[in-house]
Amino acid sequence: MPFDVTDFKTLMELEPHGPDVFVGVSPSYPWGRVYGGQVVAQALRAACATVDDSFQVHSLHSYFIRGGDYDEPIRYEVDRIRNGRSFLTRRVVARQSMGPILNLSVSFQIREAAVDVQECTMPTDLPQPEDLRPSEWGPILLTRRLKKQGARALAWVRVAGEIGEDASAQACALAYTSDELPTDAASRSHPLTASLGDGPGDYGKAFVGASLDHSIWFHRPGRLDDWVLQDFQGHGVVGARGLTIGQLYSRSGVHLATVAQEILIRERTR
Repeated sequence: MPFDVTDFKTLMELEPHGPDVFVGVSPSYPWGRVYGGQVVAQALRAACATVDDSFQVHSLHSYFIRGGDYDEPIRYEVDRIRNGRSFLTRRVVARQSMGPILNLSVSFQIREAAVDVQECTMPTDLPQPEDLRPSEWGPILLTRRLKKQGARALAWVRVAGEIGEDASAQACALAYTSDELPTDAASRSHPLTASLGDGPGDYGKAFVGASLDHSIWFHRPGRLDDWVLQDFQGHGVVGARGLTIGQLYSRSGVHLATVAQEILIRERTR
């Protein structure tokens, strides 16, 4: 049976199981597997538990190895690759009884006072989230999608409830939400996508799909218990793989993060 998890704070409450080993649980998901953003966020949370608060995550790179089973706890094993004066490196392997389901590398940097220059700008004249219809598949991640534009996907997203001032928890929330739009944007580069309907299961009838790898560069701190605009652009399809790169902005236009994901988009042959 799935676990009783209905809020983000509970989802991030990992149980220690020995030195640098943590265990998390999952809610059920309508597609039958664990949401990839959850595994990335919990793996990041496990890494944060081995790092002093004076360091903040600045980037992570992850590979999805297998789909996770939400009926089974997930074990996160943290390897302290390097402890430097300015940067720390951690590796996290997420495991279930079937074997590894995620491999994540994450880097932390000590807080430094330095120049801050923002080149990316948030799109203007967009509808506000309060003016858009909900499009959620669960109680934790709230989504307000905007009109699709070619191989591009835009939406306002946030986690439900309050997280508080914990910068690490907010970074984990960003990681959690960052897996919501990439497949939509990347798959829209495929010529077959234009002929698909918007009904549940239409995508799965045409493609065998999965997230392959996922990277995040954290530029500035933000609140993911408030609405954040995600703007993802598809960058083509080759070798049954689609690539998308997205920019995340606070409601006030602060550039919070850059996300890149590659997906499997293999046409079904039968």
